[in-house]
Amino acid sequence: MSTTSKPLPVGPSSNLIRSSPTRRVTVKALRSPPKANSRSPVFDVQRFLESAGLGRTLAKFRGKETVFTQGDLAKNVIYIQEGGVKLTVVNETGKEAVVAILGPGDFFGEGCLAGQSSRMATATAIALTTVLVIEKNEVVRVLREEHAFSDRFIAHTLARNIRVEEDLVDQLFNSSEKRLARTLLLLARYGAQDQPQRVIPKISQEMLAEMIGTTRSRVNFFMNKFRKLGFIQYNGEIHVNKSLLSVVLQEEGPTLALIGKRRPDHRGMPTVAKAARARREPALTRFQLVNSAE
Repeated sequence: MSTTSKPLPVGPSSNLIRSSPTRRVTVKALRSPPKANSRSPVFDVQRFLESAGLGRTLAKFRGKETVFTQGDLAKNVIYIQEGGVKLTVVNETGKEAVVAILGPGDFFGEGCLAGQSSRMATATAIALTTVLVIEKNEVVRVLREEHAFSDRFIAHTLARNIRVEEDLVDQLFNSSEKRLARTLLLLARYGAQDQPQRVIPKISQEMLAEMIGTTRSRVNFFMNKFRKLGFIQYNGEIHVNKSLLSVVLQEEGPTLALIGKRRPDHRGMPTVAKAARARREPALTRFQLVNSAE
C-alpha cells in the first residue's frame, strides 16, 4: 500500500519552516545603550585660568595694593588675568630692589611648588589688577593629570629662567641707556607670542631706576632723549614704539650717533665694582668686561 505525502504548506501565514540539511542560526550580539557623553571633556587651559572653581578663587587689587608680603606663608600660585604686579625684595638694612614686573598671562608665587615655605618677595599691584589664586594642591593635581596645563606651565617656567639670565647679562655688560630701552620693550611685551600692548601702565621713574640699577636722574635724561627721538611718548602712560629696538640692537659705537657724540654712558659699571668689593674680590676692569662680552 503506497502512500502519497502531501507538501507542507509554506507561506507568510505558516508557522512551519522547511527542513534543510544545514540549519543556520543568526545570533545578534547585545549592544549596550549609547551613552550621552562617552568621552571625557577636553581640558580647556584658558577656561581653567579665567574662571573660579574648586581650589581657585578670583581676586582684584587696586594700584599699590599688596598681594602678598615677603615672609608670608607660600601656599598658592597666582595667575595674572589683567593688570600688572611688581615683585620687590628688601634686605636686612631695609634697601628695596625691584626684581620683576609681571603682566597678563604670567604666573608668580610658584616657589611653593619647589618646597618654599615662605614668600621670597613682596608682590604689589601696579594698576587695577585681576588675578586667579590657585591652591597648591590644585596646581599639583592639574600638573599631573592635564598635559595641556603642564606644557603651558613648563613653558612659562623656562621663559622666566631665560629672562633672569638675560637680565643678568644686561646688568653686567650693557649701559644704563640700553637697559632702560630693553626694560621698556619688555614691559610693552615686545617679543611675546601675543600682540605687544605698546602702552605701559603708569610707572614711576624711581621704579624704572630700581629695575635697571641706576639713578632717577639718568632715567629722566634717557626718557627725554627717547621722547625727542620719537621712540616713546609719555604723559602718565608710556607709549612704546617699535623703533626703540634700535637702541638695544646697536653696538656701543653706533649708539654714539643717537646720543649726539656724547661719551658712552658707563654709569652701570660702578655697580659691578661695588658688588665685587662687597664680596672682597677683584673687580673686572671695563676692558676685561668688554672683551669677555665679545
